[in-house]
Amino acid sequence: MAEPEFTATGVRIGRRLRSLTRAGQVRITGGRLELLTSYGSEIDSAPLGEVRAGRPWFGAEDRAMADVDGRRYLLRLGGRSGDAEPPMARRFIEAVRAATPRTG
Repeated sequence: MAEPEFTATGVRIGRRLRSLTRAGQVRITGGRLELLTSYGSEIDSAPLGEVRAGRPWFGAEDRAMADVDGRRYLLRLGGRSGDAEPPMARRFIEAVRAATPRTG
């Protein structure tokens, strides 16, 4: 099976109550998750084995949580990527879960 690839631009990335960027990028390439600023500087990155993704308890469908090696980020991935496709947040979570190696 091929490695899932995912790219989202215009992402608001925050940590706790602090906004790190309002137009960042989230990329999954080569088995790594990368969180980048609008200028392309790296905020954080980690192998997908050290990343957990999910939805916050309360929030709109355009939001996702990413736990990157113990550091939690709130991602606001915008609206829908297209009329027939699921929201970008759900696509991000599915891409991380599909690429994470299963143990057990």
